Amino acid sequence: MKTVDLIIPVYNEEESLPLFYEETQKVLEQCIGFSFRYIFVNDGSNDQTLPMLKKMAEENGIKYLSFSRNFGKEAAIYAGLKASSAQICILIDADLQHPPALIPEMLKAVSEEGYGAAGAKRKSGFFSRLFAGINNRLSSVKLQKGATDFMCMSRAFVDAVLKLSEKQRFSKGLFAWVGFKVKWIDYVQGPRTKGKSKWSLGKLFNYAADGLTSFSVIPLRIVTLLGAIICFLSFVYILITLIQTWIFGIVVPGYVTTLVVLLFLGGVIVLAIGILGEYIGQIYLESKNRPLYILEETNLDEDKNEKE
Repeated sequence: MKTVDLIIPVYNEEESLPLFYEETQKVLEQCIGFSFRYIFVNDGSNDQTLPMLKKMAEENGIKYLSFSRNFGKEAAIYAGLKASSAQICILIDADLQHPPALIPEMLKAVSEEGYGAAGAKRKSGFFSRLFAGINNRLSSVKLQKGATDFMCMSRAFVDAVLKLSEKQRFSKGLFAWVGFKVKWIDYVQGPRTKGKSKWSLGKLFNYAADGLTSFSVIPLRIVTLLGAIICFLSFVYILITLIQTWIFGIVVPGYVTTLVVLLFLGGVIVLAIGILGEYIGQIYLESKNRPLYILEETNLDEDKNEKE
């Protein structure tokens, strides 16, 4: 019987947890030949998520990790994968936008069909597809358009991901970087059953920026190329001005031309500094070598005590 750990990052999901467990359990009961364990990762929730997890642990035997504060979903994913010891790991959200009904097909792909992982990709999702398209043009690490972090992973796949120790993590990129043969399964994402989305437009933008700068230096090269083009055009303009001055004498420069050039160069400089700042910020955060998360409490220690 193959062991399977379900890794579920949660943040303020008290309303979703009972329904998620109920719906997921219905699907898992139909999966023969597997032994399942739930590992919830509480990412510093400030509602009743942790008490709910403790209640579920007493009633249903689920396992949980709880952070000292909110460290972000990427840290929760890493913590869950690190805590897992199963042959197969399934990363899934608790809001039921990742349909548990896909789990049997995912398990079959990994356990029988020889895939290193199976992932779910949305048929819709304009912005995620747009980001994947931009990333794939700028980076050697190609993202699957519409891909989510709803993944079923073999032990080898998980071990490879855990070897990547960077602090600024972008899981979709890391999953693509480690390689392995991945089976992608299309699905239509439904609305949240309970609670509200924790993603704002600002958070999504920051997430996309982190993803792009984590796997590509093309933006830096674009700035370098742009700088070279501007220098060349500036040199040509200087030659033209010198020739005009030599032939026609001193000509008073046009106000509009001067203003346009200054504004354009100023914008390019600010853009270049901003892009450089993104990369320097990544280096700065990595150099601090702080832990990805602080674990406040867990009931996984109970498993160790039982084995001892």
